Amino acid sequence: MQNTSPVRMAVAGLSHGHVTWLLRRWQRPDVDLVGIAEADQALSARYATEFGLPRERLFNDLETMLDAVTPEAVCAFGSIYDHLSVVEACAPRRIHVMVEKPLAVNGEHARRMAELARGSGIHLITNYETTWYASTYEARRLALEAGVLGPLRKVVVHDGHWGPVEIGCNPEFLAWLTDPVLNGGGAVVDFGCYGANLITWLMDGAEPETVTAVLQTLKPDVYPRVDDEATILLTYPGMQGVIQGSWNWPYHRKDMELYGSDGYAIAATERRMRVGLRAEESERVYELQPAPEPVNDPFAYFAAVVRGAEVVTPGNLWSLENALTVVTILDAARLSAREGRTVSLTKRAG
Repeated sequence: MQNTSPVRMAVAGLSHGHVTWLLRRWQRPDVDLVGIAEADQALSARYATEFGLPRERLFNDLETMLDAVTPEAVCAFGSIYDHLSVVEACAPRRIHVMVEKPLAVNGEHARRMAELARGSGIHLITNYETTWYASTYEARRLALEAGVLGPLRKVVVHDGHWGPVEIGCNPEFLAWLTDPVLNGGGAVVDFGCYGANLITWLMDGAEPETVTAVLQTLKPDVYPRVDDEATILLTYPGMQGVIQGSWNWPYHRKDMELYGSDGYAIAATERRMRVGLRAEESERVYELQPAPEPVNDPFAYFAAVVRGAEVVTPGNLWSLENALTVVTILDAARLSAREGRTVSLTKRAG
């Protein structure tokens, strides 16, 4: 009989602005938030006051918290660089881990994290906002299951906003988000990872043959240390992927365009689709129902994973396999931009 009790979940770090997704609803039936580890005591106190968190659940050190409250699962909400240390602490204790996108700052960290997770038998999943979107799954259904678009020829993914400083991210978040070591880059990591995740999923986990990227800093007075504009071109046999991650869009956007030989599907918003087929005279625009549980909520999804639900399949949007490929693409993109050349992934073994 499957255990249906709330999952004992803890938080590692509070500096990632997305942590408020959980803190706004920390009292919920599927999750028991048993502990929070954050070295910045002023930050912990601020969130404890804002969200009514019990002070006895706050800890200054991750390992102390893990031993004191023995969680079943941990959500990492620190810098991307810190993801490795979270897994290093959790894996020997057989505690499952969910990190915010992307998995790691580079391939070396990612491979070590995967080794630890696989060796200890824990789940290590990566949370991307677009995995909650009904339009994400409808786009795949049209392209790969219904096949109404014909063979895919191009996928274009746009993600970003007008910049983390401009939208008012908190100082603790900005301190590492704009750091080339702690975040691994700027917009190329922050928003390039979404397109890499989605295109890898649409290509059933296949790595691209080549990666070509152009990274720019259009606002050096605001982002002197990292890129704020990223365009990545991926090639596959018969298909091309284009990833546009930017801190320069005039609005928030997370949308995807799929073009096949017989039609196109545009996931315009979380629930709005635009579809045009060669055999039809006009474009169809329609609204979708929300994505089904548990994929519409990352913490519900993580809880389901911990409770043994068959929701993490190899290559799916949350999976370790997909996450590793995303980091491979991001590594190649940064190398391409740095050296001004196309990087071939098919020749890595040689």
